[in-house]
Amino acid sequence: MAILVLPRFHCMNSTSPNPTYRPRTRPHRSSVAVASMPSKRETMESGAGRDSGAAVLWFKHDLRLDDHPGLAAASRCRTVVPLYVFDRRILSRFSDETLEVLLLALEDLRKSLKDQGSDLVIRLGTAEHVLQELVKEVKATKIFAEEEVEYDLRRMLDVVGKTLSTMSIPEGNPRFVLWNTPLYDIKNLKDLPASYDEFEKLKFTAISPLLPPKLPNLKVELTWGSVPTLEDLKKFMNDCLGKSKDHWTSIKGISAESLFHSNKFVASRNQIQGLALSKTGDSNQSNSYNRSRNKRNESVFVTQKGNVVGGGTTVVLNALAAYLRYLEGTVRDDWQEVHEKLRHAESREGASFGTLFGPALCLGIISRRRVHYEAIKYEKERNAGFLSPFGYSAATVAAVADTVCSMEWYWLMASKSQFVDKGRYTIRIWRWKGFLIQYTVAGHEGPAILLVHGFGAFLEHFRDNINRIAEGGNRVWAITLLGFGRSEKPNVVYTEVMWAELLKDFIIEVVGEPVHLVGNSMGGYFVAIVAGLWPAVAKSIVLVNSAGNVVPQYSSVPLSKERQTSAAAWLGARLLLFYLRLSIKNLMTNLYPTQVERADDWVINEMVRASHDPGVVVVLESIFTFNLSIPLNYLLEGFENRVLVIQGRKDPLYNSQTILALLREHCKGVTIRELDAGHCPHDERPEAVNSIIQEWVVTVGARVLSGGRT
Repeated sequence: MAILVLPRFHCMNSTSPNPTYRPRTRPHRSSVAVASMPSKRETMESGAGRDSGAAVLWFKHDLRLDDHPGLAAASRCRTVVPLYVFDRRILSRFSDETLEVLLLALEDLRKSLKDQGSDLVIRLGTAEHVLQELVKEVKATKIFAEEEVEYDLRRMLDVVGKTLSTMSIPEGNPRFVLWNTPLYDIKNLKDLPASYDEFEKLKFTAISPLLPPKLPNLKVELTWGSVPTLEDLKKFMNDCLGKSKDHWTSIKGISAESLFHSNKFVASRNQIQGLALSKTGDSNQSNSYNRSRNKRNESVFVTQKGNVVGGGTTVVLNALAAYLRYLEGTVRDDWQEVHEKLRHAESREGASFGTLFGPALCLGIISRRRVHYEAIKYEKERNAGFLSPFGYSAATVAAVADTVCSMEWYWLMASKSQFVDKGRYTIRIWRWKGFLIQYTVAGHEGPAILLVHGFGAFLEHFRDNINRIAEGGNRVWAITLLGFGRSEKPNVVYTEVMWAELLKDFIIEVVGEPVHLVGNSMGGYFVAIVAGLWPAVAKSIVLVNSAGNVVPQYSSVPLSKERQTSAAAWLGARLLLFYLRLSIKNLMTNLYPTQVERADDWVINEMVRASHDPGVVVVLESIFTFNLSIPLNYLLEGFENRVLVIQGRKDPLYNSQTILALLREHCKGVTIRELDAGHCPHDERPEAVNSIIQEWVVTVGARVLSGGRT
């Protein structure tokens, strides 16, 4: 665990009119919507007294009354109408298990609101339509909503804002009020350093959580709606999707594990069996929501699988108390269950907290700063009111504090990339399994191309490829994989299959159509796995000095096995990190043998910056557990005449001539282009690589149109 010296707290009165917001020189809000309607969109303003108007409080990922700045601000209005909208743009990001947790959390939220003399309006549909109708009905003058960093949800907020701006009601056009729940008292995102070690030195003040405010009694007649069953909710989502995309989106449900077990993922190119596996699994969940209801009074693990903590805020706080006190032991049955689940979920040190509490944090059943506050409060209880500068006294406290502090850092970096930093590329944020992933896109028409970087790199490693390839009549996506660059680095066990699953989901959820996959180094191996496991998402494969082996007469598929981090990997990762920080310039120079100047300060500084991010050591541990046993020739079967290899002949990491000879012999129909370059020809010689890729995409497209006769 990282040793973290926490800043001292300052207390905040829950009755303060606006306890967590400080004016920023650059407001933290949706930039698109601000530009379109500057007079109608605002962040929370300080002020005393009660507003005479009515307000709609739109719950999204904030399913709680505790520590809710938006609720505290809305409570000053004469009437507050809480709302939850089942909008597919929000729900599609959740797993089935998270959806189960969501439904139970909404039931608890409604009960808590009723205890305050209020209630929760529940609607199914698009947020803009639902809000427009509800605002008219209750004559609302303000709509309170949490800020977002995810690209699709920011677009949704923009659409809602534009819809509201066209409304005309006697009380005046409704205002869109955005809020957030920061962990640190950062008054301006411009003050956020680029590096986490510099951020820690500033010792930003942590903000204490708010108590629930007193809401005005809700005295309006409304059709409140009911919480749907999981089965009804999934039917609604499928109906929104439409039958035309059923087959495409069903691929998302085909896990690598199921394909490994079926042992039919390569040669046959038959996705039907995979779809059957997925649908069979879905049928087992038809009654899961009802079973979860029955389990609710017996366990905090309320889902069918029983893998995660769920319920309302009180239940989650109780489970958190049990988690923190693991070392103390207990006779309480509910706490013993948490302790047992903790042991099973501890795939590596501290990973159990994110595994068990991830959905509750993602849905906002409990806030990050409430979690942080409870962890530090318990740590002080253990140490006579003091915090040690040498780390935490319990591994569970370290796991909790490290996780939420890490989540906050990546949320801050994502926010800054959306609202302050305007670099070479427009950065977008995608959330995968609760984690924040950065990507960019260029081009408006033409074939879809996805660029995947190698180990230790990031999307900007394609700095001179993205726009240039797009200018050739293509649409180009580039992604920073989980664990790299400025994407989140959670405490999980990283595997090559996990990264392949991420790419598959990105293609389905973000790109929305099959792509030409381009991967450098380890990224090449990842895209080969994607193509081998889910061939329907790949039009062709471009391997740029790819990792992976060629093994003649390979015929079996190893089962994916759970991997545990060894003591050797733990030590090796830390030694490797120390070595890389000292030697990164020399290492990068060796990778660019023909144009050394391309290994410039910008690339090196960004790699050094990322090396200080929380969680980076965990990513480095994966180097010692990589399994590259499935050879490229096996993964690429069925892609005859659709595989291009771009190889830098002077690669210092691999023997290029040996690799190319094996590929020619054992990969039927492979096209090979050699360049006078090292391990990263796309960055060392971008003009040549761009031209090759553009020509390749045209050739593959023509081949498809002619039925493979070109």
